[in-house]
Amino acid sequence: MATPSSSPATPQPPRDRPPMARSAWSGVLIGVGIAAFVDETVFHQLLHWHHFYDRSTPAVGLVSDGLFHAFGWFAVVIGLFMVGDLRHRAALAGRALAGGVLTGSGAFQLYDGTVQHKLMRLHQIRYHVDLTPYDLTWNVLAVLFIGAGVALLLQARRHCLNSTTAA
Repeated sequence: MATPSSSPATPQPPRDRPPMARSAWSGVLIGVGIAAFVDETVFHQLLHWHHFYDRSTPAVGLVSDGLFHAFGWFAVVIGLFMVGDLRHRAALAGRALAGGVLTGSGAFQLYDGTVQHKLMRLHQIRYHVDLTPYDLTWNVLAVLFIGAGVALLLQARRHCLNSTTAA
């Protein structure tokens, strides 16, 4: 006679954090890394508009860019390992992952545009031009990414709650 505990082996979600939250956090890490990669590649390397740290010599700026690039790379790698683990457990929540990616990229961009550009003055988007259109574009896009990401996260949460109450 089969007991409830001897049912066929099915992948179990991780017990330390609900799968939806882990999916969202893995997306946040990937989103932060993607935003850092785009910033580093486009604005630092291709356009030569600034370095991560512009308040010293060009050599220091180049080293700061390398450290910044490594940070973004590690964020993506850690996020992808989390996604792999969730997929292995059959617990990946796609909407939560996508919402996390958008929220993470938008949060990084808003942090960069407000804290690093304006408060800490590590660098500006560009130099010797009127910054207003650049700052507005940078920060408005960040808020739009965050809004879209939060909307997806709320949809994922509702979907998760509806599926658990239906079961």
